[in-house]
Amino acid sequence: MSDKLFLRNTKQNLMEAIEDTPVVLIHGSRQCGKTTLAKSVGEALGYAYITFDDENQLGAAKADPVGFVKSLPEKAILDEIQRVPELFLSIKDSVDANRIPGRFILTGSANVLLLPKLSDSLAGRMEIIHLRPLAQCEITGSKPNFLASLFSESLLSGAGGTNQKTNALGRSLADIIVKGGYPAAVNRSSAKRRNVWYRDYITTILQRDIKDLANIKNANVLPKLLSLAASQTGRLFNSSELASPFSISRPTVREYLALLEQIFLIEELAPWHSNRLSRLIKTPKLHLSDTGLASSLLGINADELWKDKELLGQLLETFIYQELRKHAGWYDEDLKFYHFRNKDKVEVDILIEKGRLKAGIEIKAAATVKPSDFKGIIRLKEACKGDFAGGVVFYDGEQVLPFGDKLYAVPISLLT
Repeated sequence: MSDKLFLRNTKQNLMEAIEDTPVVLIHGSRQCGKTTLAKSVGEALGYAYITFDDENQLGAAKADPVGFVKSLPEKAILDEIQRVPELFLSIKDSVDANRIPGRFILTGSANVLLLPKLSDSLAGRMEIIHLRPLAQCEITGSKPNFLASLFSESLLSGAGGTNQKTNALGRSLADIIVKGGYPAAVNRSSAKRRNVWYRDYITTILQRDIKDLANIKNANVLPKLLSLAASQTGRLFNSSELASPFSISRPTVREYLALLEQIFLIEELAPWHSNRLSRLIKTPKLHLSDTGLASSLLGINADELWKDKELLGQLLETFIYQELRKHAGWYDEDLKFYHFRNKDKVEVDILIEKGRLKAGIEIKAAATVKPSDFKGIIRLKEACKGDFAGGVVFYDGEQVLPFGDKLYAVPISLLT
């Protein structure tokens, strides 16, 4: 049986971008679906396709970047562009000479904005689409509307409502978390086969992609460091704790973590600050890019995860954070993500900002919600005053339930 192709909600973003922007960059971790997305749009429109995973193309581009770009047809997909940063200046010159929309579709498995040779060469000429692994709604083929409902104050009617029942996930929640969102892993027929894919994926990406970006003296540290980061996902970032098992300096560990972030395997969630609150924690949170990847790194299966409620809660926080980031990728307006925590340990797992409006998200794996679960969200609401859009506690229940003015309990299943 052939692998299932998933319809990506970001496809519309790409189609709109090539209508008015000379260069569109799709970046994200390897195997998240960038090439498939680029081809699904580009090939129907007559784009030539070139990948720099082809060593001959890579060698030609590095040897003569000016001549290479000049030899390209009018519209081209350039895959894995981070392997040839030498091309950026030539792409700029080509675009300036022929500034038609949709001139190039680039894909990158590293954040090329952090590469020194890119600098500002494509400023004003390039739109960036961050593609993440599959959202659950892309896997199931459903239409997401949670963010729209949250910011339009229509959660009771627009995201399930008190009169509409959804299903509690129960034990299947652990299966969803462990499966993750990488298309190739989702298409595997069993948990055993998915785990083999994740194991090989981790080995390949750390051996090849990191070497493209930096000369690492202690490359054997990276798999252990990534596994340790997986154990800390959803927690406050603690570089000392991550550095302690290794006989290398803390600055070196920070450098290695920055490389893992550059290839989209981990990310930091910044803390929210407000002049109205003086006792806020300024430490970011750490999240892995995918809970299937995290589960594989931790060597845990769905049965074991379901029994370990502390780890289940930890991975569930990362799962919902990543789902909301995916939904935000095709939301009509720009959304910013933070976490909220003060020195009294009152916290909100996720804070989403849309302009002046703020919304708070708390996450529970339990099937019940208590008023005390809204403690952090109420503190945030007080700080935001008239700029508070709403507060949600996700739980494994069946209905959207009101818990006060702009406060709701929302089933996790509405994201799946």
